[in-house]
Amino acid sequence: MRTMSATPTSSQRVTHRAVLAIALPIMAANVSEPLIGVVDTAVIGRLPEPYYIGAVALGGVIFSVLFSAFGFLRMGTTGMTAQADGVGDRDELRAVLARALMIAGACGLALIVASPLLRRTAFAVIEGSQAVESQASAYFDIRIWAAPFSLANYAFLGWFIGLGRAGTAFALQILLNVTNMALNIVFVLGFGMAVEGVALGSLLAAMVAATGGAWAVSRELARRGGGWQWPAILAPARLRRTLRVNGDIMVRSLCLLLSFSFFTAQGAKAGDLVLAANAVLMNFLYVYSFVLDGFAHASETLVGRAAGRRDRDLFRRAAGISTLWAVAVSVALAALAILAGPLAIDGLTVNPEIRETARAYLPWVALAPVVGVWSFQLDGIFIGATESREMRNMMIVSVAIYLGAWALLTPIWGNHGLWMSLLVLFAARAATLAARLPTLDRTLFGTPGPVAAR
Repeated sequence: MRTMSATPTSSQRVTHRAVLAIALPIMAANVSEPLIGVVDTAVIGRLPEPYYIGAVALGGVIFSVLFSAFGFLRMGTTGMTAQADGVGDRDELRAVLARALMIAGACGLALIVASPLLRRTAFAVIEGSQAVESQASAYFDIRIWAAPFSLANYAFLGWFIGLGRAGTAFALQILLNVTNMALNIVFVLGFGMAVEGVALGSLLAAMVAATGGAWAVSRELARRGGGWQWPAILAPARLRRTLRVNGDIMVRSLCLLLSFSFFTAQGAKAGDLVLAANAVLMNFLYVYSFVLDGFAHASETLVGRAAGRRDRDLFRRAAGISTLWAVAVSVALAALAILAGPLAIDGLTVNPEIRETARAYLPWVALAPVVGVWSFQLDGIFIGATESREMRNMMIVSVAIYLGAWALLTPIWGNHGLWMSLLVLFAARAATLAARLPTLDRTLFGTPGPVAAR
């Protein structure tokens, strides 16, 4: 028997303040993440041999790719949690988290079991010197044990974001990142360890964050009430839905990851100078994603609540207000790139040739947030509605358009064509998802009608 609250626990209205209350903590948490790489480089750079830095960098890339493939645990959990919260179903709130943690545990253990094969495959794809690979292998063999905890942290973050508890999600992310940085400093500079110390710090930080997440969940559930209804948690239909949503988002995420990897690989074919310039400019895209992700998360939460209630007016208002803020911020980011971009490039590299080359492609980077914001927001809307199949299918179509644009544009305009094709990917993602909005509206509310702010 389900436990329902007398009224939904979340607010009946979507306001500008509600959007910012979710978006701003997420932005702050995102900004803290790159600091881990800076600290890792700084502490391991105190060791005399250069291959230590290379090993940590290589190991970090491998786990970034490996764990990002499981980002569906965050996104899928957010949408389903927000929908359960929207109707005040306290038992289903517990069930959504339980299913996500079951998947996280199973996938984490599978990664550990498959780690020898994963290690060989990773080093076959990303080659390094013998010394770098030897040290990176030691890093890999320690950090892989963090897999169940790292994936559980995705589930915890998704659950709290779905509840609109962005402050708690922010606190957990800060706990993870600050603990990671502190332990790396202690193990490397204090105990004299090398890459093993950095890997151990990452492992223990994931465990600490997972423990903190479990504690925060227990407090939230005690406040909300409800109970663990295992027949409902393990209901085949609910499990199939969870697996379907997560599987679709995983395919979508892998397509996006492969698209950016393809971009990097094609830049490398144009020579070291172009590769370096593109790498410098990609830092701008990382900043954009850190900022615009906050509004996409707000869309996921608020749209998910409205979808759970089958409230079209609330749905439109949630989509409209969050998108309004996202577009305004994207224009500000574009202006900032134009005005301060050359100075930022100079801060990222001292090489005059790389500086000059990066400046030549800066206009494309300045356009990126204005073009890309729509795909960010539409992703958030479809995640909140848990219409993951549409996301998967439209991403596949968009990647095909992207590759077609690359084949057409790069022979004519070289690296300019490559950057143009990346913007085509952003635009294609937005256009294809926007074309599916009427279908989404009918699916949720039963009658045709455009999804727009009133």
